[in-house]
Order: sequence, then C-alpha cells, then structure tokens
Amino acid sequence: MATLKDISEHLSLSVTQVSRALNGHSDVSEATRVRVMAAAKALNYTPNIAARKLVSGRSGIVGLVTTAPKGEAQSSNYLEVVVGLSAQFTKLGMQFLVHIIDEKDDVVLAYERLINSGTIDGFVLVSAFEKDTRIAFLQQRKVPFVVHGCSSDQGEYPFFDIDNYQVAYQLTQHLIEQGHRRIAFINGVSGTAYACARMRGYQDALSAARLPLYSHLVCAGEMDAALGTIATVGMFADNEIKPSAIIANNVLIASGVYSALSALNLSIPEDVSVVAHDDVLPRFRTSAFYPALTVTRSPLSDSWGPLAKFLKGTLDGIPVAKLQKTGTVELIPRASCAAPH
Repeated sequence: MATLKDISEHLSLSVTQVSRALNGHSDVSEATRVRVMAAAKALNYTPNIAARKLVSGRSGIVGLVTTAPKGEAQSSNYLEVVVGLSAQFTKLGMQFLVHIIDEKDDVVLAYERLINSGTIDGFVLVSAFEKDTRIAFLQQRKVPFVVHGCSSDQGEYPFFDIDNYQVAYQLTQHLIEQGHRRIAFINGVSGTAYACARMRGYQDALSAARLPLYSHLVCAGEMDAALGTIATVGMFADNEIKPSAIIANNVLIASGVYSALSALNLSIPEDVSVVAHDDVLPRFRTSAFYPALTVTRSPLSDSWGPLAKFLKGTLDGIPVAKLQKTGTVELIPRASCAAPH
C-alpha cells in the first residue's frame, strides 16, 4: 500500500505538501492538488483515517444521512445528489459517505451515533424543513454542517438554496399576466422549506392581483408523476370552479398533469395552461414535452459545488455569513401557456 512518502518521492514534493493537498488546504495550488490526487489514485493510496485525525484533527470524511429512495423520481434525484456531491468533495480532497436509515428510524439518533464514532467531520443536509430537528441538534452539538435549502428565518448556518419564493411568484404572475384567474398549484412535500416558500410566493402573487385562492385547487405531496395525475383529475371532478391554469412544482409532476389533461380530453394550452419549475435533471427533460413547457429554470447540479465548498469553509473556520447563498431562477416562456378562453 502506498504511503505519503511514496507520493512525495513520485512527484518530488515534500510530504507536508502532499498531505496538505490531500486534505484540501487552501494554501495548495489547484495544479498541485490535481497532480497529488492523480498520483494518489495511480499509486492506490488509501489514507489512514486514524493517523490523519491524530495529526490534523480531521478524518477528511463528511456524511449524508438519508432514507432509501422510493420510486423513479426519488431514485433519479438520489443518484444526482450522491454523484454530484461525491464528485465535488473528491475535488476538495475529501471523502463523502452516505448513511442510509429506515424511514422509521430516529434521524437524530443516527447523527448521534455517527458523531460519537469520531469518523465524520461534518454533514450535508438535504430537504430542509421549516422546523428541522437535524439543524437544531447539530447546532447544539456544535458539529459542522451545510444545508441544501433554508428555512424562512435563514438561520445562522451555511446553506445553498434557490429563491423558491420567486419560483412560485414568477410562475403565478406570468399566468396572471396571460389573463388567468383560476390558478391551481401542485406543491411539494408539506413542511419542507422549499414548499413553504413556494406556497408563500403563490399566495402573494394572487393577493397582489386581488385574486382568490381556491383551496380545492391547491395540493401537496411527493413530487412524482402520480401526484400530478391524481391532483389534476381531482380538480376537474365534481368541482364547479375548475382551473384554467396549473402550476406544477417540478417537471415530473408536470408530466402527470399532461397525462391527466390528455385523458380528460383537455388541450394544452387551449383549454388549460401548464407551467412548472425545472431542476434540469438528466432523466426528466422539458424537451420531451409537447407543447413545450413554460418553466422557471435552475439546475439542481449548480448546488453541489457551493455545498461542498461551504462545508469545507465551515470546517476551516470561515464566518457563516460568507457561506450562505441563494441562487436566482430564470423564467422561460414556451408554448404551454396562453390566454384563457
């Protein structure tokens, strides 16, 4: 098994330079880091975690605690998250561990056990909730972490998020400008920070235009095609007030909406306009929609780099205020929207 000394001799670098490159220190140039990482891979170098932690106080390992994905949508998102984050942490000379728990397991207990094992430097949290017990626990334990998403209070912790309020506000406003007055909203999982922010955006856009919010035209759930289909069929069944436009929280929900409207013999956009948010997932592309789907666009893949850098930053002692970012979204009007008849 190769050692730090083997890598240093192979590259004509000092052992200290090699060690700092492998541990992601900022005083090592990117060119040197790339050379060291390539040599470590070629020589089949495996770090001694106990020795590394003894010297630096860190294991070089960060973790994600999550449940196993269910269904096509979650599986695709799960793969995107794991591959994206793993690649970014590798670039920083860190290892990324995924810890799977059962839905019935106590998530806080899972974090407690990992922390007590002494092998994890920090955590990435995904799917933040408005009142998130994970965040409160890790703050109490003073364990470094970064969050994909942010609650409405934008607490004192590192995060990367998109402007979810604007996602729903822009889509709702766009439909209102087209002349729609009965606008349905199919949201994500209730209680998640992004779903709460989008609900506020939807409500505020309606309120600004002095339009009513019809409770039977709002629903929430797991963001898959089944939700889009079931919700859409329900909105047109035995309801006097039917939607002239539907906002889907993601592209997969929108695919279910398209299927339901087709089954109901309703045309897009002649009978019903449809809009959605596009995370730009490889397996669910808007190019597959006919007519072309109007979206707000913000690639999920844009999150992985900032999340990895922010977690490393908090480990390095960078102030939290410099480790918080909210990305913008872009409205892309297409053929799925038209004025109501």
